[in-house]
This record gives sequence, structure tokens and C-alpha cells, in this order.
Amino acid sequence: MQARRLGRSGLTTSAIGLGCMPMSEVYGAVDVGEAVATLERAIELGVTFWDTAEVYGSGGNEALIGSVLERHRDAVTIATKFGFDSNRELDGSPENARRAIDGSLSRLRTDHVDLWYLHRVDPKVPIEETVGAMAAEVDSGKVRHLGLSEASAATLRRAHAVHPIAALQSEWSLWTRDLEPDVLPVARELGIGIVPYSPLGRGLFTGRLDSVDAIGEGDLRRAGPRFSPDNFEQNRALAMRVSDYAADVGCTAGQLAIAWVLAQGPDVVPIPGTKRRSYLEENAAASEVALTPKQVEEVGELMSGVVGARYSKPHTYGDSPPLDGYRSRG
Repeated sequence: MQARRLGRSGLTTSAIGLGCMPMSEVYGAVDVGEAVATLERAIELGVTFWDTAEVYGSGGNEALIGSVLERHRDAVTIATKFGFDSNRELDGSPENARRAIDGSLSRLRTDHVDLWYLHRVDPKVPIEETVGAMAAEVDSGKVRHLGLSEASAATLRRAHAVHPIAALQSEWSLWTRDLEPDVLPVARELGIGIVPYSPLGRGLFTGRLDSVDAIGEGDLRRAGPRFSPDNFEQNRALAMRVSDYAADVGCTAGQLAIAWVLAQGPDVVPIPGTKRRSYLEENAAASEVALTPKQVEEVGELMSGVVGARYSKPHTYGDSPPLDGYRSRG
């Protein structure tokens, strides 16, 4: 696995990371044994940029990772996020930041995190106050680098003026390209690396979703507009075009989707989420898929016509879009 540098921060990670959320919630049943085996396999494959969050599994995801991380701390670049209170409502207050980092360190069984994100921007708290509190934890040695998740261009500028922001985590894939017009240029102007989550289109590009019925009970995708019965078949038809193109390239549709994200620039490090070793191995192999500029352009056109919003509630892209199961105060 090759390494990549996130913008001008100096933070170096594996070219493909691992989104750990599915190991604890959202995408169906949890298998702790398989999750631990997947983390161990990630070490073997060189997929050593792991992403978690305080809110995933109500701290359970960090605790799960911590049980493995303590054995491989020097090999892993660990990223976690904060920004919610115990009721899963947005809370970007300095007080919550100070509370959150100590809890994350305890669960992760480490004395520092390599990258600490604000999970969602809290509209009730000026970003300067939140980032100022986060910067204090850099000074304390508990955090190495700071990041934001789903922040607007304007918020990136304000945050970066307080303390250098190393990474912006946002959804970015063949079917979600909202950040490209406004946010991406500003991030690159400021030297902020991009960490795309859900590069596999929330599983659409894996080829394992033949129908909405293939999504299990309790899986939050069932509430997603793009997976509604009215929209799913059209979106799946588009994804089949990606699958056909991938066959010509000699890879799976999922690998093509990840390779397309990787091709967007050397400052881009996708974090496809999985909870199984077999899927991890398939995702990691995407780093070996080299696309020509023409192929990148052609693949990017295949998903034109996606129907359905990202979330079930309308929002303006950038600051605090709603997450299923989490709420905004006020």
C-alpha cells in the first residue's frame, strides 16, 4: 500500500483508509470477532489509516478499535471525531471538546490521536471557539492534527485562520459530488487534504444490492431517499454502467469507484467502510487500479442522473447536514 500526504499538513497516511463505523452500527448486524479480524488484516495489508468517532456505537467503536490499536499503535494513524452530546445532539462547545478527547483517548487506549475532527459544525457555537478548544489539545499533546467533517468553504476559511486544518472529511463518490464546485477549491487553496467517506456509494457499487430488499432490517440506508423504491432502481441502473465499465478495465465496480476517487488528486485519501476481511481485501486492491485521464472522465459521467437527496431532510451542503439518528440543537 502506497502512502499519501494530506495536503500541506505533513500528515502521511496509507493511500486507502478504513472506515470503522460499520463494525458497530448502521449497516446491519455486528460481529465483533470478524471486526477484530478485519482490523488485524488491515495491518497486514498496510491499510493503516483508521477512522472512527465518539458517537459510533456510543463509544463502542472506539473501544473495539482500542483493543487492537494498543498492539499496533506505531503502525496505525488513528482518526476520531467528536461533536455530539450524550443525547446525540450537536455540541461543538469547548467544554464538550475537552470532555470528548479524554474519553476517546481512554477508549482507544492511547495517549494521542493523529487526527481529530469536529464531526459536524454546531451552528450554535462559533467555529472559532470550537477550533480554538481543539487547538488547545494539540498544544497539550493529546492531538497531532485537526480536521473538520462536512464543513462549508466559508467555515473552512474561518477554522483554518484559528489553527491549520489538516483534513476535510466529506462524502465524495461517483454519486455524491457536492463538494466539487465550492468546497474542494478552497480546501486545496488552504492546503487541506480530502478524506472521502462512502466512496462506494453506501454499498451501491459493491454489486451486492440487487434490490431494496437486500438491505437488512435496522440498516439506516432504508431511510435514505436514494434507496427508496422510487429511486433505487434508477440509481442501480446507473451503477450497472459502472460495473460494465469495470469489467472492461479488469476490476470490480467497487474497485473502480475507489480508483476514481483516488485519481482526483494525491491529496485524496478515501476511507471505504467495511466490517469484513473479504471486502477489506477487495477495497485495498483498488490502489493497484490505474486509470488514464480519459477513463477518469468517462467513469465520472456514468452516474449522471442520480435521483434522490443524500439525506431524508433537506439541507444546505456544508455546515451540519443532518445525520440519521443524530440531531441538531435548537
